[in-house]
Amino acid sequence: MRETHAWICATCGNQAAPSERPPGHCRICEDERQYVGPEGQRWTTLAELAAAGHRGEVREVEPGLLGIGVRPQVAIGQRALVVATPAGQVLWDVPGFVDAAAIEAVRARGPLLAVTASHPHFYGVAVEWSRAFGGAPILIPEADAEWLMRPDPAVRLWRGRYEIAPGVTLVQCGGHFPGSAVLHWAGGADGRGALLTGDTITVVRDRRYVTFMRSYPNQIPLPERAIRHILDRLEPLAFDRVYGGWWDSVIPSGAKAAVWRSAERYIRWATGAADPASYLGDGGDPA
Repeated sequence: MRETHAWICATCGNQAAPSERPPGHCRICEDERQYVGPEGQRWTTLAELAAAGHRGEVREVEPGLLGIGVRPQVAIGQRALVVATPAGQVLWDVPGFVDAAAIEAVRARGPLLAVTASHPHFYGVAVEWSRAFGGAPILIPEADAEWLMRPDPAVRLWRGRYEIAPGVTLVQCGGHFPGSAVLHWAGGADGRGALLTGDTITVVRDRRYVTFMRSYPNQIPLPERAIRHILDRLEPLAFDRVYGGWWDSVIPSGAKAAVWRSAERYIRWATGAADPASYLGDGGDPA
């Protein structure tokens, strides 16, 4: 009998159910929000990535918040965040690689309450983390359950809002995916509140703003209704800091105002409410 592997998509970093041969397709990458590269579908394994020199990267982000990345980066390149609570830890937005050193860095800080993510592109090797902690729950929104490529008994479905521990709550916002979520950490940013957003809300290069998209690599926007729904879901939450999906994707303060300011700008351009002179030039409307 041939050896089986839990193959990892080299483009999106999601791990599939174990099989002898690589899957024929990655349904996440074939969706319009992601892509299959010009070289075609490619798969790898944790062992291959480790042999190629990939290693976990652990950083203290702020008191009570640990970052787990991969160097050199794998697939989309997101780093995970680990929120500490008196009851245990919550792991958010798992990359497509993990090694023993990263697991031990988290284990040294206490038990793992749950593994969860902002959206399906960042499910990564969630099952590997769950099993390393004795089957820690993997929290997946009902609306996105079909996108989990490696099913596991540890999966628990949720919808709307889900408090994992006091002060640490999942909030379903929709937009990028129907189940796209944020993780609200009330104790973050020195008690002012922090929002972990992944690609549900993305911090842009200009750290004064965020954006919202159906697809980032394929540049597909969202309609006004989706943006307003996200704002409705966020409005009750107190937060002053936003952590996006990468090490430098952070708005350290004034983040709630930045989200609202960004949404207003987005809607103004998406609906054509911006000054036509700023985009039509002297020629006016085409004939």
